[in-house]
Amino acid sequence: MVARTWRHRLPTLPILDWGRTYQRNTLMSDGLAALIVTIMLIPQSLAYAMLAGLPPEVGLYASVLPLLVYAVLGSSRVLAVGPVAVVSLMTAAALGQLSMVDGAAYWAGAITLAFMSGLILLLMGLLKLGFLAHFLSHPVISGFISASGLLIAASQLKTLMGVQAEGHNLLALLLSLARQLDRVHSLTLFVGVCTTAFLFWGRRSLKPLLQRAGLSLRAADACVKASPVLAIAVTTTLAWALDWQQAGMKIVGVIPQGLPPFTWPQWSLPLWHDLAVPALLISVVGFVESVSVGQTLAAKRRQRIDPDQELVALGASNLGAALSGGFPVTGGFARSVVNFDAGAQTPAAGILTAGGLALASLYLTPALYYLPQATLAATIIVAVLSLVDLGILRRTWAYSKIDFAAVAVTLAATLGVGVELGLMVGVGVSLLLHLWRTSRPHMAEVGLVPGTEHFRNVDRHQVRTSPALLGLRVDESLYFANARLLEDRINLALAQQPALRHVVLQCSAVNSIDASALESLEAIDHRLRSAEVAFHLSEVKGPVMDHLAGTDFLRHLSGRVFLSHFQAVSALTPEVLAPDPEREGTFFPVI
Repeated sequence: MVARTWRHRLPTLPILDWGRTYQRNTLMSDGLAALIVTIMLIPQSLAYAMLAGLPPEVGLYASVLPLLVYAVLGSSRVLAVGPVAVVSLMTAAALGQLSMVDGAAYWAGAITLAFMSGLILLLMGLLKLGFLAHFLSHPVISGFISASGLLIAASQLKTLMGVQAEGHNLLALLLSLARQLDRVHSLTLFVGVCTTAFLFWGRRSLKPLLQRAGLSLRAADACVKASPVLAIAVTTTLAWALDWQQAGMKIVGVIPQGLPPFTWPQWSLPLWHDLAVPALLISVVGFVESVSVGQTLAAKRRQRIDPDQELVALGASNLGAALSGGFPVTGGFARSVVNFDAGAQTPAAGILTAGGLALASLYLTPALYYLPQATLAATIIVAVLSLVDLGILRRTWAYSKIDFAAVAVTLAATLGVGVELGLMVGVGVSLLLHLWRTSRPHMAEVGLVPGTEHFRNVDRHQVRTSPALLGLRVDESLYFANARLLEDRINLALAQQPALRHVVLQCSAVNSIDASALESLEAIDHRLRSAEVAFHLSEVKGPVMDHLAGTDFLRHLSGRVFLSHFQAVSALTPEVLAPDPEREGTFFPVI
């Protein structure tokens, strides 16, 4: 028994779980998924590297070793790790603030940023801090990603137009582009617009067209996913055949052949100091995006992922990216969904994808010499605009004005001041709004619904009450920000109800009581006792009762603690329970 318990406590690698039962038919499914994802990732990796301000081959480097590492450590069966649009934009913003003009220094900064992000994620995983992702609300994340998508799309317009434009926020970018309108390169703009239109058409109309032509659903879907490759092949061929470079169009140029190199971060204390906050933000955003995608896809197959294990896997993947010439990576939404839809069953699909990208680095990069940069810009624009969800403004406005405020402020701040400050402002506003909401909890005077043992709000229902008893329900945990509000509410009742003899605090919605709230409860009890009014509690939850049991509050309480509110009313004001012939048979809607 001791040996078995000891073995149970030993850490295990997720690869050992799925690796033991790996079969040939699983390999076939993973292989097909890897082929489709590899075809999609080649242009995507190149494009996201350029979005981060790095040479295009760095995108391929960042897509090989991280995939291999995640396959060993990751708890998701289908998550595909690599460069993603939002993290690439955050990388560019972080390194752009350092004013690195030398390309080698900029690349070294990106490697260092990946290394720091890996260390942060790994440390969070070892400390079991996966729960911290819950502090980033969905409205804040949605607003941040939507704003980032708009910023990314706007940042690629300069490449689509063949001009130079700078700016870390939307207004600065648009003003810079407006000043360059007279310098637009018409051929570059034509190629960029045509490629963008084709990619949008491919996403929306190509699949039904291919199905009508006789292709199966899976084959048609694979062709749609490969449409960026077709756009690259056609525009690269035309650029070579028609010598568009001589006409002034910018092309990718030489992409070094070879496997990812072994690299090492810069050990510069000032650099680490400057990148500390960006690395932390990139880590948190990458983790939240990755876990959100992983949990969604796992639920579709009745699987589960471990957030703490994901922190370790993503941390190790980023360290792998840093050691192989890459930049920060995470689990991407688009590539993971494609991997899932293509039939991937295990992380072995990621291993095969890494092999395909390694072969591309070895043999395909010379063919991309004439690839127009406008084509890569078009693939980025089409990819990131799918992340933009401005409809959340309408939905949150209709449902919760507080959530709407969080979305709107995050969206405006990210577009107005940049991705890093925008995210911090969004998180800060979200926490402040949460404090504001919980500091003003809903409090209801409750009465007995005739013919039942249920108590409801006196303002919503026709209920029975007694002038000698105040039943008060607080729909929130009690803590320093709202405890005084409870005191004020009971003091008001004490002044307005001269016949009052009992106050019963219904705690069915109270999950915790902090030290400040405990002092407020003691003050309430003392004030009520002075007025010859007893203070009682009802429906106190077990964990809350455990904390109160170790204090003097319960020992000195002027009243009692009742298991249920019905029990309290029965004992203190039994006349409320007496039948009322005038009210018998009346229906009261429960809200």
